[in-house]
Amino acid sequence: MTPGGDDHPPDRLGLRGTPPRVLLLTAVVTVAALAAAVVGLTVPVSLPPDDPLPAPARFGVAVAVFAAAQLARLQFRTAAGMVSITWGEAALIICLYLVPAGWLPAAALLGTGIAWTAMSLLADRRPVVELVRIATSLTAATALAVAVAGALGQPLLAAPTPALALALSAGSVTYLLATAWLGGASLALRHGVPIGPPLLAALRGKLLMFVGNVAVGLVVVALLEIDARWLLLLPPPLWLLQQTYRHRLRADQERRTWQAFAEATAALNQLDERRVATAAVTGARSLFGADLVDVDVARGDGRWRCYRADLGGQVRDREVEAPGRTEPSEHELVRSLTVGSVVVGELRVHFPRSAPPTARERDAVAAFGDALAAALHDAATHRELRLVTARSSYEAVHDQLTGLANRAAMLSKGDQALRQLAHNHPVALLLLDINQFKEVNDTLGHAAGDQLLRLTASRLRALARPGDLLARLGGDEFALLLTTVPVVGNRTAPMAYALRQAREIAERLAAPTEVSGVRMSVEVSVGVVVADAGTADLTELLRRADIAMYQAKEGGGSVAAYESSRDAASTDQLALLAELREALDADDQLVLALQPAVDLTTGAPTGVEALIRWRHPRRGWLGPADFIRPVENSEQLGAFTRYVLDKALAVAADWARQGLDVPISVNLSARSLLDPRLPAEIAEALRRHQVPPRRLVLEITETVVMSELEIIDEVLATLRSMGVRLSVDDFGTGFSSLTFLTRIAVDELKVDRSFVIRMVDSPEAAAIVRTTVGLAHELGLRVVAEGVETAEQRSALAELGCTAAQGYHFFKPMPADKIGAVLGSLLDSAQGNVFPLRADGAS
Repeated sequence: MTPGGDDHPPDRLGLRGTPPRVLLLTAVVTVAALAAAVVGLTVPVSLPPDDPLPAPARFGVAVAVFAAAQLARLQFRTAAGMVSITWGEAALIICLYLVPAGWLPAAALLGTGIAWTAMSLLADRRPVVELVRIATSLTAATALAVAVAGALGQPLLAAPTPALALALSAGSVTYLLATAWLGGASLALRHGVPIGPPLLAALRGKLLMFVGNVAVGLVVVALLEIDARWLLLLPPPLWLLQQTYRHRLRADQERRTWQAFAEATAALNQLDERRVATAAVTGARSLFGADLVDVDVARGDGRWRCYRADLGGQVRDREVEAPGRTEPSEHELVRSLTVGSVVVGELRVHFPRSAPPTARERDAVAAFGDALAAALHDAATHRELRLVTARSSYEAVHDQLTGLANRAAMLSKGDQALRQLAHNHPVALLLLDINQFKEVNDTLGHAAGDQLLRLTASRLRALARPGDLLARLGGDEFALLLTTVPVVGNRTAPMAYALRQAREIAERLAAPTEVSGVRMSVEVSVGVVVADAGTADLTELLRRADIAMYQAKEGGGSVAAYESSRDAASTDQLALLAELREALDADDQLVLALQPAVDLTTGAPTGVEALIRWRHPRRGWLGPADFIRPVENSEQLGAFTRYVLDKALAVAADWARQGLDVPISVNLSARSLLDPRLPAEIAEALRRHQVPPRRLVLEITETVVMSELEIIDEVLATLRSMGVRLSVDDFGTGFSSLTFLTRIAVDELKVDRSFVIRMVDSPEAAAIVRTTVGLAHELGLRVVAEGVETAEQRSALAELGCTAAQGYHFFKPMPADKIGAVLGSLLDSAQGNVFPLRADGAS
């Protein structure tokens, strides 16, 4: 038994298209077969002195018998490929009687090689590797069978006896099992399937023919012993036997085909397009024994989704504008999938070169295609129904303009959230109203007002935290329910937290933007109310917040609380900005904390991020979150930016004196890029500190490009032309990432820590990281992952091909007087191929 019908590569040898495991198996079997043939020919034999046939003639007869046995093959298709069954056992028995046993491997090699080469030239067009594998597999099986038969008897010209019949039958069983195993192993290795199914299919298909082969072989031996002229009576019975075998195989295959057809069409009974297409490509490949199956599904928007099941059984899909339709070859069947006059897709079945489709298979593909078309049409209809239902349900609880929850949803979901919390758990409600919104509608039109509402909703959505409930109540009013308000030892902490959130929201919304071509700042009034979850329902909280919001409007501030503490909070922020002016003059309060980023392959430092800290004489250590936002919205931003750049470049200059060539990164505010004088100021600072521009990396966030202002593009382009490197910080958290990359050339992408922290447990976060790394590689950019905290995250990033990473897993931010030694140690370790994975030296 021999496998066939595999995917043939364009080269004649077949090396490129053959899996390495199949080539290895072929090489091993070839060596064994050649060894058996050579050794067998060298073994001395003794023929009867009165033998009428000389030795060469007997050897030629054996070659002819083996060749004839292969030429009279029968084929049937399995899920793993075409399987051929032949008269090999009968030929083996006859040759064991006629020819010395040692000659049979060589005779089998020549006979099977000649037969399969002839069949390949006339029909199959098999590659050379495939022909070598078949011939050597049959030779190796012959050698094993000869060894078993020879161990049980000496059949050469021996008179037929029960013992001889037993020896010949044992040799035939060995030949059957050896050829079945070698053929099944080849199919399994080639297609990546278990060996069991093709092995059992081959044995089941050959069982009847095997019995007949053994009987025919024994009958021929008996007739040769009695009188060779009786052999003239054998052709008609042999022809009838061959037809019987063919009919039995065809009937079995027909039964299995219809059973598989029923199973394949039943599997199409799905209500999801992907499941239907997956069942179609896998079912069709098994049903038709195909090399490849393609199902192209037409979408309502004019695009196509293409599904494919390849030789390994893997199903892949991709979306294209239109499927690449080519004229089908003689080995392909193409069926247009239509329901009535509606085209839902196309089915393309690629049959093996050695077994082109028959008329019956053309009909089967047509029937299967019709069933598939109906299933895809039903899935598309069901999808549309789901979309309509989902849209209706969505619109019932969402604001159509902004996509946020509406007032009804806010009331119902808010009360539900309050009931799920402990009675004394604090919650906060923020009610926002856009100032002068009526003027925007009156002067710029309602389209501009809608644009402003959508922009406000988008910014609020970005500021909301998990567990918060955000809604547009109507008009220009928005509400945000905070359910994760922390309690830090006293009853005033929840209100302080809520006020900080309200001010941050007001400051974020006040960032300059462009609406209908007019640059403006969105100012809001925010009313804040804090209460325990069990003391009021959401309607009451909205009433209190509404009062606070009007108090904010009347008082001229942006934020007001339902309690009296709102004024103290505003005074505290004003005091903080005044103290910052003193800190800029003191030169010893604002200090740099430096955090290295390391190469994930070598461990060498790829850069250092400069982070600012405030050593406040009264408040203690303050992080950026405590003062950066007020600074960015104050007139002190320019002085603050120049101060940080000067500090960072001084550190970089000190590294240069130590022989350390490591770039330093500085974060830039979006407002800083609105200053056309910024490139000149940076150039002067670089000249003053004698730091090459390439050692300065400016980190900008995606919010920089939300307005697509020309001044920002000009400033960035000027910095880029100076040689300063640009890095996109928090990449992936905004909605303008890809647009920005098409406008401004950058050097580096920094993956936001929110994705890195969750990538091990969240497939969605891992997909974003994987996509970012792939995009950076395509654009020739470096990738730095932020916030790496565990070795598991580091390993996952390295596997994705991420360039570098920073985070507490490697180093915490450190003072400037310690960073030089750390960078030198990293460089020495990288040169010595020692990668210190952690700051404590663990590797």
